[in-house]
Formats: sequence, structure tokens, C-alpha cells
Amino acid sequence: VKWLEAYGSLAGVMEHAAEVKGKVGENLQAALEQLPLSYDLVTIKTDLDLHTELSDGLESLRRTTPKWAQLVVDFKRWGFRTWLKEAESRMHEAQNTDLFGSEHIGEQAALAMETQPEKQPELAPAPEKLDYQAVTTEAQFTALLDKLAQADKIGIDTETTSLDTMNAALVGISIAFQAGEAVYIPVGHSLTAAPEQLDLQDVLGRLKPHLENPALKKIGQNLKYDQHVFANYDIALNGIAGDSMLASYIIESHLGHGLDELSERWLGLETITYESLCGKGAKQISFADVAIGQATEYAAQDADFALRLEAHLCAQMDAKQLEMYEKMELPVAQVLFEMERNGVQIDRAELARQSAELGAELMKLEQEAYAAAGQPFNLNSPKQLQEILFDKMGIPTKGLKKTAKGGISTNEAVLEQLAPDYPLPKIILQNRSLAKLKSTYTDKLPEMISPKDGRVHTTYAQAVAITGRLASNNPNLQNIPIRTAEGRRVRRAFTAPQGSVIVSADYSQIELRIMAHLSGDKTLIAAFQNGEDVHRRTAAEVFGIAPENVSSEQRRYAKTINFGLIYGMGQYGLAKSLGIDNISAKNFIDRYFARYPGVAEYMQRTKEQAAAQGFVETLFGRRLYLPDIHNKNANARAGAERAAINAPMQGTASDLIKRAMIDVSRWLSECEASPWDCLKTKLIMQVHDELVLEVPEAELDLVKEKLPQIMAGVDEGMLNVPLVAEVGVGMNWEEAH
Repeated sequence: VKWLEAYGSLAGVMEHAAEVKGKVGENLQAALEQLPLSYDLVTIKTDLDLHTELSDGLESLRRTTPKWAQLVVDFKRWGFRTWLKEAESRMHEAQNTDLFGSEHIGEQAALAMETQPEKQPELAPAPEKLDYQAVTTEAQFTALLDKLAQADKIGIDTETTSLDTMNAALVGISIAFQAGEAVYIPVGHSLTAAPEQLDLQDVLGRLKPHLENPALKKIGQNLKYDQHVFANYDIALNGIAGDSMLASYIIESHLGHGLDELSERWLGLETITYESLCGKGAKQISFADVAIGQATEYAAQDADFALRLEAHLCAQMDAKQLEMYEKMELPVAQVLFEMERNGVQIDRAELARQSAELGAELMKLEQEAYAAAGQPFNLNSPKQLQEILFDKMGIPTKGLKKTAKGGISTNEAVLEQLAPDYPLPKIILQNRSLAKLKSTYTDKLPEMISPKDGRVHTTYAQAVAITGRLASNNPNLQNIPIRTAEGRRVRRAFTAPQGSVIVSADYSQIELRIMAHLSGDKTLIAAFQNGEDVHRRTAAEVFGIAPENVSSEQRRYAKTINFGLIYGMGQYGLAKSLGIDNISAKNFIDRYFARYPGVAEYMQRTKEQAAAQGFVETLFGRRLYLPDIHNKNANARAGAERAAINAPMQGTASDLIKRAMIDVSRWLSECEASPWDCLKTKLIMQVHDELVLEVPEAELDLVKEKLPQIMAGVDEGMLNVPLVAEVGVGMNWEEAH
């Protein structure tokens, strides 16, 4: 309101965005690209000719009976869970009463089945009663310890002061013994919320033997987080036997895996939400201030539901899925815990130098932009840039993307189109790239260094990408740009302590190797088996020349084709990537498939399988669902088909790097005779197909010898092409990579 009063309109606010300082100003400037679209979406359209737009004129607007079966399909697709319950209920009701006519219902039900291949979840059985108790007295706690001594499996959850794993403090611990039976032990609530609670250190001291007992199986939801919380108190949570989040990820990777969603989907129950107890925004209170009665119901429910869900989800798995859950995802979670705990050493001074250099370069680019534009302007203002490029400089706008308001966009894609022919767009792109690098990494990473150990501790999300790939957060170590010299330099700040080095082990062309195996193409397989440069071999095949005569430009073309086809790139995408016309791009693709017929057959076969069953699988049985494979929208369906081609390769690559993490971690933890004989080498990062380790110099030769051997053997002979891991060494990550 203050901005609108000052500047008169949204357009005025956007025009003066650079004048708004502080964090709120940064947020405003970051949103400038989307604001016109947002404005357009909330503007009522008043220019429609209804008699032209509507097939039956105004009659088309008359309300008709809802098509509940179709709504079931749509609500499932878009995640409207509350509406879905109503639609399913009304659909079944309609089927029972034949309200709309049996023929219509049959047609709609068939459509629902065709569009949504997943079967309806079979709900877990509910317990006869709920028994949630707070443990606040010595007698209650003694009885709990006795019960733990007799138990063989429990559900467990923690309530804390923060989501920051390395600094979260305990507020309470909940333990479930069976469906519907759980307790909550408050240990960090305020006195007003919990006048009576047990001493934290006493509770932890007496729980520690049970928490560290590997024979007592622990089940939870995202237990890696709780493992960190206990580790903050020098407690090693052993006996982790199940995780409802990871179990869900195995059987329904394309859906959400939060406890709220899982409980609604598989238990038919709504959970008590954190916001309902603590509020949100500026008025949100700490969980430590929640009254014990409410806190007990919330926390005990979490432990109880996780225990129920994990058992029920495991019962839905086939043998392959169960093996992947028990032998891959659960062990990988333990490796990730170790990596997150280890962290990586960051050179604060190096980042400060880089920030200063980037700042100077940004100022230089700003002056170059002014010179190219013939006037000063706000480089972060899409409106000002639009006026300079297309009004003042008169750059042709044909074929350029438009904004919702009908103006020409100045987003990255448009600037990349213009950059080869005009200096200013190229300068703007450089400016944006360096500004993002500075704000996201060189300025931000020093703020994330832990004062406890001088290291940065990222969090790896395991249940996000449907392909099985991991995601790194706070900070994101997987998105550091490596295509520019400035981006690669950021890796210099990732260093080893004195007496140690950084070792990077990266799978060579792993997705192409998987493509060779899955397609069975003889020429591609032979290239890898013979240790050839596969891009040079592809160039020789496509251009019809001897490999030794392939130029660097021809090899670049072949590399783009090899990797582009993995991601389902068509002739238009290839033409854009290579900077050639569409006909030439089509000729390249036709020649490629003529030389590698097995690849073309694989792509067609995979699309057909995806359409028939609604999913594809990795080599190890990870199931990758494709909800849009039957979408009536051609673009959405084509996107699903591209994903079907790529997902088995990217998913198998993810499975292989996870197996490598497990095997490398197992090797590092093996001790020859005693704990003093263990290797001191640490796994510290995983980035796509790469493992990064911190290695004492005394262990370097052994690690360089064993690491590629372990990584090359994780497929256990399943691939008909060899896996190759390339190892680099340096004092920092850039030197090693």
C-alpha cells in the first residue's frame, strides 16, 4: 500500500523498484519478471464476445450436473486432496444410484482409469483405540524405560527449536510402541507450557543405551533429521530399520512424501499440523510454548503414524522395491548423515577476494551497459531494459517471447537469442550471471560457516527427484556454475585441512554408457568396450569419416547430439544448441539413428512401455511414474515421453552413485584390527555423478587405487559396458575436479 501510494500504480512501483532498499527491495526486484503476469491473472477480462467464444452462446454457461468421475481424475492430477474426497464419494454414490445413467458412468470411470493408472491406496487398518500419554514424572519415566527394555521395535520422533540440523535443540521426544500407543517426553518446554517436566540431561542419559542399541529397531519419518538432533547431544541413534518417507519414495516417487500427505493417503486420517498449534508468520510461537496436552497429541501422533505408515507401505512393495528400500535407500540415508555431519572446510578469505573481484567486475559491466545503451539505466529493471532494447535501439522483436501484457520479454532466453548480434544483451547476461554468483555463493557461503568447526554443512534431500537423484540445500552445492571461469573459481574455496587433500572421483559419461546398455546398440557398446572416445566415434559415424580425421568442431557437434538425445532433444532443440538451421539438425539426427539403430529402437520401445504401464524402471527396479503420459495436451504428453526416455538412464545413474556411496563408506569404516587402524578419509560431498573426499596425505595412494575400483564394480556385472571412474587430486575442489 505504501508503494502504491508513493508511485501510483504497479507500473510505477516496478519503475522505481531500485529505490526500495534492504531485503524487501531485493525481493521486489527479484519478482519484477513475474509481476506483469500476476497482474494479468487477477484482472477481470471484459473484452470477450460471448456469442463468438461460447459454442451455444449464453446457454453454455448454464450449470450442469458435475461429472464426478472426470473431477476425480483432475483433482488427483493437480493435488486437490480435500476436493478429491468429495468427488470420490459423489462418484461412488452416483454409481450406486445410477443417477447419471450407467453408460455415462462407465465411460467416465474408464476415463479415470485410463488417465490415472495408479490404483486406489488400500488404507492401513486403524487401531481400536488411541492411547497417547505425556511422561512428566519419575514413575512414568521408569515405566517407560522398562517397556523399552522389552521392546524390539519403536516409532520415534523429536520436537526441536529449529530445522537447522547442526544446531537444533530438543524440546521433546515421542516414542510409539504399536499402532495407537505412544508417549511424549517434554524436556525443553517453557514453564508456562509445561510446569512439570523431567530434566533433559537425566532423560537423555537414561535413554541413551536404548537409543544406541542396534537391536532395538527404530522407525520414523525422515529419521536422518532426528539422528542429527541426537548427535548434537552425543547420542548415536543406532538400529534405524525403517523410514516412512523413504518407503513412500520407493513406491510413489512422483507424489509428495510429507507425513501429512502420507497419513491422508494411506491412513485416511488428517494430522494435527504444526501451524494449527504454533501459528505462522510474525505471530508464530515456538513449539516450546505449546501446552503439554496439545504437544503430546501432536508429537505422539507423529511417532505413531510413522510407525503405522512404514509397515503398511512396506507391505505394498514387490521384491525389487523392498530390496531397493532395504539395501539402497536406508543405507544411503546413513551415508548422507555422515557426509552432512562431516561438512566441508571453506576458505573465507578466498571467498572475500572473489566477492571483491566480482563487485569490481559488476561495476565495470554496469558502465559498459550504460555505454552500449547510450544512457544510464537500472540494469535490474525489465521495463527500462525493454524500452532501451526495443524502443530506443530498435532491435527487431519478431519471434521473441512476449510478456502477459503483450510487451517483449527481457528474460534470459530472449537475451540469449539477441546476444550473438547485439552487445547490450550479452553484457546484461554477464551482469546477471556474476551478480547471482556473488549473492548466492561468494557473499552467502561465509555466512553459513559453522562457528563450531569452520565448515559448511549442507543437507541432502533424498526423496525429491523422481529419478532418485539427491538434492543439496542450505547451501546448494550441486548448482555451483561450472561453465564459466568465475563459477569454477568458487570451488577453490572448498579446501582440505593441513595435511590432507581433496579427492574427486567422477563417473565418466555414465548416462551414455547406460544408454549403450539399455539400447543394446552394437556400435555404441563396441565404442565403450574398446575404450574409444565415444564423441569422436559418433562424429566419425555421423560425418562418414575416419575417427582420426574428426575435427574439434565435429566432435563438439557429436557430443551435443549424444547428450541431447539422452534428454529427448528434437531437431529444434539441436538446431538451437548448435546454432544451425532445423533441416541440418534433422539430417544430423537421421544420420545418428541410421548409425545407431538400437538407440532409435530403445526410444520408441520405451515410449510404448511408458504409455502401456504408466511408468518406466531403472536397471535396479526403481519405478519412475509419468502421470502426463496420457495427457490430452500434446506438449505435456511429449514432455512425459522425453522423461520416459531419459528417466531410466538418469535413474540408473542415480542408483549406481548411491551404490558407490554405500560401498565406499563401508570400505572407509572397515578397520584392520582395531579402531586405531581405521582410515581417516572422509566422504564430504556428492554432486551428480561425483564423490568428493577429504583424504590425509598418508592415505592418498591407497584411496587413489581403491576408489576407482570400488566405483567401477558397483554394477556387479549387470552392465554390458565398463564403468569408469576418473580420480583427481588437489588442495581444493577446483584443482581436484
